[in-house]
Order: sequence, then C-alpha cells, then structure tokens
Amino acid sequence: MRDQPLGRPVEFLLIEDDPDDVWETQQTLNEAKVTNNLHVAVDGEEALAFLRREGKYSEAPRPDLVFLDLNLPKRDGRELLGDIQSDASLATIPVVVLTTSQAEEDIIRARDLNCHSYISKPVRIDHILMLVRSLDDFWVTITRPTAGANDA
Repeated sequence: MRDQPLGRPVEFLLIEDDPDDVWETQQTLNEAKVTNNLHVAVDGEEALAFLRREGKYSEAPRPDLVFLDLNLPKRDGRELLGDIQSDASLATIPVVVLTTSQAEEDIIRARDLNCHSYISKPVRIDHILMLVRSLDDFWVTITRPTAGANDA
C-alpha cells in the first residue's frame, strides 16, 4: 500500500453506522500514512449498492479492502458478508470484520464466509495500524496484481 502499482491510492470501503468509529478509522488510516480513498457506507443496503455500483454508486471504485461492521441497520453485516462471498465479482475483495460481537457463532460464520480477519471492538489504533501495515507488506511485497484486477 506504500506505493501501489501505477501510484494509485488504496480504495477502502468502511461499512459502519457509528460516526465515532468512522472518525477513528479515518484517523488511523491517516496515521498509518497509507495513500487511500476511504469510502463509507452507513448500512448494509448502501454498502451493497456501492459494491455492485448501482444507482448513485454507478461510478464507485472497486474497493481493495472492505472493513465490515456486523451490526448494521437495513441489512445486517452477516447477510452482507454472505452476499459478497456468493457474488463472483465481489468474492475476491478482502473483507475485515470490525465488530463489537465476540459471539462464537459470528466468528465461525464469518470465517466460513471467507472473511480475511475478524477483529473485536474496541480496537486499539496500534492494532489497526499493524493490520494495515501487514496487508501493505502482503500486497506490495508478496503479491503482484494482474492486469485489470481492479477493473472488475
């Protein structure tokens, strides 16, 4: 994420209805010095429209990473995670669950639906920084994007 191919910023989608959590995530990403565009959806229906580029989101970028709260209005994050994983055009987007839920069934279901990480709130800023930096190292050092990988 330090120097993304072609110098483009990382596209994050934060699906979160709590304004304080949105602010904290923005501050954390700024502190991590990750060149990024943070997009926010405040409920599950808005998030699905963003991901599918529907309606007012027809020009939305494809996220490189989704931060997902499970407890959302309109469409629960658990349902949304299932929607993402059952849609071939969305299933390759890494999803990190950030939630207050520590329920074992939520953790198991999220893992069964291929979420990449499950982090319980409240989250310390240094934990988010560590996550962002480890993803940075993974994407920049280990993986090589294929042509058009972010165009889908």
